[in-house]
Amino acid sequence: MTTQAWNVQEAVDGCARAGIPWIGLWRHKVQEMGVEKSARMVRDAGLQVSGLCRGGMFPAGTKAERDKRIDDNRRAIDEAATIGTDVLVLVCGPAENCTLEDARQMVEEGVAALIPYAQARGVKLGIEPLHPMFAADRSVVSTLGQANDIVYRLQSEQVGVVIDIYHVWWDPKLYEEINRSAGHIIGFHVNDWLFPVKDAMMSRGMMGDGCVENARIRRAVEAAGYHGPVEVEIFNRTIWDTPYDEVLTQMKERFETEV
Repeated sequence: MTTQAWNVQEAVDGCARAGIPWIGLWRHKVQEMGVEKSARMVRDAGLQVSGLCRGGMFPAGTKAERDKRIDDNRRAIDEAATIGTDVLVLVCGPAENCTLEDARQMVEEGVAALIPYAQARGVKLGIEPLHPMFAADRSVVSTLGQANDIVYRLQSEQVGVVIDIYHVWWDPKLYEEINRSAGHIIGFHVNDWLFPVKDAMMSRGMMGDGCVENARIRRAVEAAGYHGPVEVEIFNRTIWDTPYDEVLTQMKERFETEV
């Protein structure tokens, strides 16, 4: 999404030119290109897929709608397996025609319902907590602590957490919860928090342009045992309007100096 206007082929080619060996893919981009075709593009370029975003969106006011969303998540698991990643990122969903408490229970029940299918397909389910300002429209899982609680209650190797710096940097219990995540961190996203916030979704910045201690958080995540790929995920109109080869060059430079 850092190169939002590129399709899968363009993003794959851009990563290959920049010497970036991993790519994080989003379902709508993969579906536009075709799942099998996207998988072939990634393989042909010699890249690996760090994760597929997104599944989730579990809460709903009726059982029929919740079941429909579980079915869509099974399709997302199939897509993840086809494109060659073992991580499906879950943006868990807001309270929709239900209370916050019920919505959070629906999230946990939804993840639990997917475990057997995910296990059969060799895909892990990564609960990504989102900043509380997204609770109304994107996720009732707002802290790493809440995500960890679900993981510990479900007790499945198929379920872990995805830590996105933009969403968790502010949490006074962040480092405690990163330590508690040891053994089940399955994704890590870096960016920065720009201020003042003018748009909740679009106020992410390039690492080093905001107030986040990227390197400190990265060290904590590694100390908790995560040594997998690190995704740079930036929603920012200025960056999206910049030539993307320039964005990738700057991204690599900032990754070295700031992360």
